[in-house]
Amino acid sequence: MSFLAFAEKNWMLFATLVASGAMLVWPLVSRRVSGGREVGTLGATQLINTKNALLLDVRETKEIGGSKLPNAIHVPLSQLANRGAELTKYVSRPVIAYCDRGQRGRTATALLAKLGFKDVYHLQGGFKAWKDAGLPVQKA
Repeated sequence: MSFLAFAEKNWMLFATLVASGAMLVWPLVSRRVSGGREVGTLGATQLINTKNALLLDVRETKEIGGSKLPNAIHVPLSQLANRGAELTKYVSRPVIAYCDRGQRGRTATALLAKLGFKDVYHLQGGFKAWKDAGLPVQKA
């Protein structure tokens, strides 16, 4: 039996192989494309304490629920592209973007990189991870 005949008979197996391979490679590709790096709560506190990192809250206004990370600046992700000029005075500082659970923070790092920020991070697990770690929050 030739390889092509085998592949034709087992096309679902090959489709599964390609799909699972793509799912394994996707996190590596998305990290490179995002323009930023992932940082956990410990790394974030180190960046804040040693490099004066800026915390950027990209949650939508209705999601905030009255609290944010200490001294964070709030610019919703939906407005970040239009309001990016407001942040240019912070371009020399590391920026840690965060959302509620961590997914949109990665998108924010890509936008920040396009705006000229060189040292950008997104908080792994977002606001929830910060709060679950027992770290301080402040009223929004």
